[in-house]
Amino acid sequence: MPRPTAVVCAYSSVGTSALQGLLEAGVEVKALYTYAQGADEQWFTPPAVVAGAHGIPVHMAPAFNADEVFEAIRAHRPDFLFSFYFREMIQARFLEIPRLGAYNLHGSLLPKYRGRAPINWVLVKGESETGITLHAMTPKPDDGHILAQARLPIDWDETALSLTQKAADAGRGLVREAIPGLVDGSLPRIDQKTLGPSTYFGGRKPVDSRLDFAMTAQEAFNQIRAVADPWPNAFLETAEGSAKVAWALPTDLPCPQGRFLALRDGVLLGFADGALRLHTLKVEGARLERPSEQANALRALGISEG
Repeated sequence: MPRPTAVVCAYSSVGTSALQGLLEAGVEVKALYTYAQGADEQWFTPPAVVAGAHGIPVHMAPAFNADEVFEAIRAHRPDFLFSFYFREMIQARFLEIPRLGAYNLHGSLLPKYRGRAPINWVLVKGESETGITLHAMTPKPDDGHILAQARLPIDWDETALSLTQKAADAGRGLVREAIPGLVDGSLPRIDQKTLGPSTYFGGRKPVDSRLDFAMTAQEAFNQIRAVADPWPNAFLETAEGSAKVAWALPTDLPCPQGRFLALRDGVLLGFADGALRLHTLKVEGARLERPSEQANALRALGISEG
């Protein structure tokens, strides 16, 4: 029996792992469509590196839905088209090309958390569990029957980086194990409508990571861990300027809301119902970890000492 063939559209560490899962399942990947790695994305190995090591042609995708891309993919006559954390919505005409279907890997337990940045959003919302879903693609985002899911527990101090790595590891196995059932048609297909109502979250904007002293301490912590390094970080902003809160942890020690308290071994920042102990602030690119430096930075922002 000939090996199943696929064209893959992929990016991120999840895309890299899913591509590896396909190759481990014996799929012949005819082409990879991906993106150039950004200067702030050096923390993961991009799919293009894996493709290059296996002799797979790599195409950067500034305008994936162009006619010439459509014709090139159609010429491959692939069995599958896969989207693994690809940044573009793939037009409906592409979904009709593969003989055995087009499938997407999404970073949540669909139908919950459809849309962009699901890993960041589940942390912001304080979820204790999420997952990764392989589903059939339709012209609608994150729509279509579910083929496979893996559930992922979220630790209390989970960050976007650690949860992304969990999703990448799970995605690799999920894709690898799904291929035989996709090839012979034996994999059950679950209508998302039978699993309850869907929820949708859009792409995150910089303002979404702003900290507000009206937040509870847990809400502030969730915001911080959702965009901790290597993401751009949550931030405090006042009329006097801004500072990024790269990391902070909840504490039982008290601190007045909207103020800071400089202790010998750390700085507390007060929110609606409690406080966070600062670990790392960033001001104009400098990492501030000494309590005295952090206190001076907060004073410069016009935040009063409690």
